[in-house]
Amino acid sequence: MARIAVIGAGMGAMAAAARLAVAGHRVAVYERTETYGGAVRRFERDGFAFDTGPGLLPLPAVYRDLFVKTGKEPLESVVELVQVDPSSRHLFADGTEVALPNASRAGVVAALNEALGAGAGDRWGDFLVRAREAWDRTRRPLLEEPLWPNWSVLADREPYPSVPHKKLLRTRRAGLLAEIGAWELRDPRLAALLDGYALAYGLDPSDAPASAAVLPYMEHAFGTWYVRGGMRELARAVYERCVARRVEFHFGAEVTGVVEKDGRAAGLELGDGSVVEAEFVVAGVAPEVLNRCVRGAAVRGAGSVLPRHGLPSRLTVLLALRGGRPEGVAHKTVVHAEDRERELGLLFGSSPGLDARPTLTVLRPDDLGSVPDADHEAITLTATVPAFSGSGRPDSEALADHADKLIATAERAVPDLRERLLWHEVRVPAHIAETTGAEGGAVPPPALAAADGRLLHPANSTELPGLFTVGGWSHPGGGLPHAGMSGALVAGLIVEGPDFRGSQ
Repeated sequence: MARIAVIGAGMGAMAAAARLAVAGHRVAVYERTETYGGAVRRFERDGFAFDTGPGLLPLPAVYRDLFVKTGKEPLESVVELVQVDPSSRHLFADGTEVALPNASRAGVVAALNEALGAGAGDRWGDFLVRAREAWDRTRRPLLEEPLWPNWSVLADREPYPSVPHKKLLRTRRAGLLAEIGAWELRDPRLAALLDGYALAYGLDPSDAPASAAVLPYMEHAFGTWYVRGGMRELARAVYERCVARRVEFHFGAEVTGVVEKDGRAAGLELGDGSVVEAEFVVAGVAPEVLNRCVRGAAVRGAGSVLPRHGLPSRLTVLLALRGGRPEGVAHKTVVHAEDRERELGLLFGSSPGLDARPTLTVLRPDDLGSVPDADHEAITLTATVPAFSGSGRPDSEALADHADKLIATAERAVPDLRERLLWHEVRVPAHIAETTGAEGGAVPPPALAAADGRLLHPANSTELPGLFTVGGWSHPGGGLPHAGMSGALVAGLIVEGPDFRGSQ
């Protein structure tokens, strides 16, 4: 039985802690804030409650597996999972709209053919078949196994089977997500639909590899789910599972250093000057936070020499409305930008800015737990924005002003929004930075193959023996399912050793 110290109480860190405790280890978690969940937080005011992090859960099987492996009580016994149907409604720049059924390729094809014209849905359906092949090729190495020592194989090889495109006597194959939209989908609305999945993770579609096709595939294949009471309920359930397995939690405990002894991690130094001894250290924090804690050079994941690249953040606006939620409205609506090229230029160009109405996600949960009573509605607006710090990037005040554009854009999805609005609350990237410690409030994307490895994340093992990393900034990257997967990988590496190759 080893003593294991965990830095941070995010979802990946807690997933690792629960699994390690069940394996017989003594696990203690040290969290600098006063609560658990990392970015999975809740804002409450006047009887309204909002998720300020992820609002929906793809791949719930990851957390079902966590609860099965850490006890006899299944996930559904501690939270209520609700399959969202339709999975999403889309409002395009030309005024057309479509609602996509949940986890039904045939239904999605039919809906797109009816809304966008014959053939549009068939092209999207054919794309999903190719996206499935990319998923099958990358699922294990990117999600279920530790990062390969020869990770460059994943960096060099594009798993998406693009179709030949002939132009000016040349035959080309899509290597970027935007090229799939232009050459294979051949409809600006389908291209916007595809781009929206990349933008939701802070990725530039014009630069994201074709392998990002797995992002819409996951939604269409495995469905989209809501946790009754909000995603904070999932964080609560994981925390309580940890406590039930005798994981110790120390809140308000800032870690200032990782103790090294005989060339390996041997514990933690805390802000109050005390020292915690441990045989293993698991860090579930942003790279800049961990690097401040490790003496000497910055820590990198073993097998990976890739630098972290700049990433955008998120702007969230919480709306409290009078009047109940109308029956039959979609839980999730995506309002696509009127000028997509301008939006991408402002988000990912050399001088990031906000002078455009962005692609906007509108969440309208059918959940009485989020409102004072049935005569009110709680709505969350989310858009990808530049991180708030750095040369030429907008500050928190400019981002707060930008919230008015989000509200104006949301009126396309909620026409009576202005007259129903009681108040709104703005959550800027600075709030994310305060919660997670990530510079500028940056949000990590999931790991993707190809693109010279730019979207691979450092391995969970590090150059310092005994020190492991978990959560969105390490393999397999950002997103709620990926956090749970990283916890499983770290637990496997500690329990079974460096030869661990993932669950079979």
